[in-house]
Amino acid sequence: MFEWVARQVAETGLLGVFVLMVAENIFPPIPSEIIMAASGFAAARGEISLIGTIIVAVLGTVVGNAFWYEIGRWFGMGRIRPLVARYGKWFAFETEDMDRAERTLKRWGPFALCFGRMLPGIRTIISIPAGMVLIPRGVFYFWTAIGSAIWLSFLAIAGYMLEEHYDRVQGWVEPLAWVVVGGSIAAYSLHLIYAFRRARRRRDQA
Repeated sequence: MFEWVARQVAETGLLGVFVLMVAENIFPPIPSEIIMAASGFAAARGEISLIGTIIVAVLGTVVGNAFWYEIGRWFGMGRIRPLVARYGKWFAFETEDMDRAERTLKRWGPFALCFGRMLPGIRTIISIPAGMVLIPRGVFYFWTAIGSAIWLSFLAIAGYMLEEHYDRVQGWVEPLAWVVVGGSIAAYSLHLIYAFRRARRRRDQA
């Protein structure tokens, strides 16, 4: 996967980095860990600019998260709550989770948005409740950009610095990416089991 991403970045340049990051944040097919490490590697080889890479990656991340934020804002808590109550267990997300996310974002909005950008599985999902609880657009986009810039800069610079150790880069980035994917799937599966058990207990008590 690392080699494929590196080849795409080399062939398409900064536009390719932007498109990959937008896609990663709308429907994560490739973890940002691989995209940015491969982009940093390409920058070290003189194929693209390191600073340009970080800038377009942050822009792509903001655009991708804007998609989910605006959907959440358009739906709002009032319209989404009945749907979550009926179908939420299939997505491991129920009304209790909505209430908890709403309280967290209202209390720790900027910090949650900034820090959440560095957490696999959280960095995209958090945009939906942020829109639903009407976090101001300026706050959302600013802190999403700040958190993204910190994390993506770290990944790109790591790929850049380790350019001479290509095998080592591929050796730690690709397994890390699969760990991220596997961890996300495992967490979703466990949460799904918990959600169904919670729904069954609620029916039994009714």
